[in-house]
Amino acid sequence: MNTKKKVIIKKPLVLVVDDVEENVEILYSILKVQDYRIAIAFNAEETYLAVKREIPDLLLLDVMLPDESGFEIAVKLLKKYPDKNIPIIFITARAHVKDRIEGFRVGCVDYISKPYEEAEVLARVRTHVELVQIRKEQEQLIAELKETLAEVSSLRGLIPICANCKNIRDDKGYWMQVEQYISEHTEAEFTHSLCPACVEKLYPGLMDMEEI
Repeated sequence: MNTKKKVIIKKPLVLVVDDVEENVEILYSILKVQDYRIAIAFNAEETYLAVKREIPDLLLLDVMLPDESGFEIAVKLLKKYPDKNIPIIFITARAHVKDRIEGFRVGCVDYISKPYEEAEVLARVRTHVELVQIRKEQEQLIAELKETLAEVSSLRGLIPICANCKNIRDDKGYWMQVEQYISEHTEAEFTHSLCPACVEKLYPGLMDMEEI
């Protein structure tokens, strides 16, 4: 009988990127009370390596970094992993409207301003992490539905069956009983009994006795 794979659900991963250690410590102290896994990077190179190891559920990305700007990093990551939908929140002290517009243009989902307000950080992070979790749950449900439909469709079409013994030939050319074939291709289970015709054949007269 087919069994579905057990899905191991990991805690959400938040990647914090800032070249100032004090800023990283502040964000870490705010986020550690939540049920998140937290990864840290201090520059572009470390960021790329961290994302390569595991796609984060949320990226908190400083705009001003020593080797590349947060905007440049965002563009490269979203281009390299277009199907991962990595949500990026820019963290910055720059409050100019044009900077925020540029951030949204390159693909960020939100902004967090420095100096940090704990309630604001938690609220924004929680919102986007929950959105990611909802998307993942939807993707899992769709995958399970496709798997179920594939199992159902596997019993459609022409099935080679022996005209005499009624055994079925599988895709590898092996012959097996109908019960075995259905058990391996569906979630169905069998209970056994005898139909009236077989009762009459195997136990002649039994049905007549039951009528007395």
